Amino acid sequence: MATLKDLKLRLKSVKNIQKITKSMKMVSAAKFARAERELRSARSYGAGAASFYEKAEIKAPEGPKQKQLIVTLSSDRGLCGGVHSSLCKAIKLDVAGQASGVETRVVCVGDKARNILQRVMKDKFLVTCSDIGKKPPTFVDASKVAQSVLGMDFGYDLGNIYYNKFRSVISYKTSKLPIFSLDTVAASKNIYVFDSLDAETLRCYQEFQFASLIFYGMKENATSEQSSRMSAMDNASKNAGM
Repeated sequence: MATLKDLKLRLKSVKNIQKITKSMKMVSAAKFARAERELRSARSYGAGAASFYEKAEIKAPEGPKQKQLIVTLSSDRGLCGGVHSSLCKAIKLDVAGQASGVETRVVCVGDKARNILQRVMKDKFLVTCSDIGKKPPTFVDASKVAQSVLGMDFGYDLGNIYYNKFRSVISYKTSKLPIFSLDTVAASKNIYVFDSLDAETLRCYQEFQFASLIFYGMKENATSEQSSRMSAMDNASKNAGM
């Protein structure tokens, strides 16, 4: 049976936990406000890159043996609900539903996704990136990720960037953006409707577009992560006070 001293220690411990979670909520609220402001300008990067694929009507080549690239955008930080696990769950479902003969490689941005996915698909890892989430993502970070992937010389036919799209303070949606290789883009029938588009210009733009999509996804994911962490710390504070 608990004594009066045990109850006092328990109450003190709960109050200390409540102070910590309230402080973490305040920090997350400040970071969320900044991430939401930066997201507004970053969305133009994603919209511009995606519209290029749509207007050029680029499609993945058909064939029994396809090479697919999966880019997972997470971070190194936790205590943010199911932000990371929802990404990994979507990837596992898509990989499990692939047709036979498809060669898949995975790029993990952030330790959280890597730790979850390496249990079932470690042999499919192409590139892993860490030290993500401690600071707001920048275009330089996205460029480094894109350069690392392009430097591996994996000739993929199509791929997807998995990220969490911010919807509101209490809501986000696990989404994916299509990406295509340079050869796939160059083989499109409608690609040369654009003026002054030679091979070198197309290559440079394709690399910039790849980095832009990663940057956009990182910004969306960072905002979703901060809002989810803010909600998680609020719930933890309320539970500690019960």
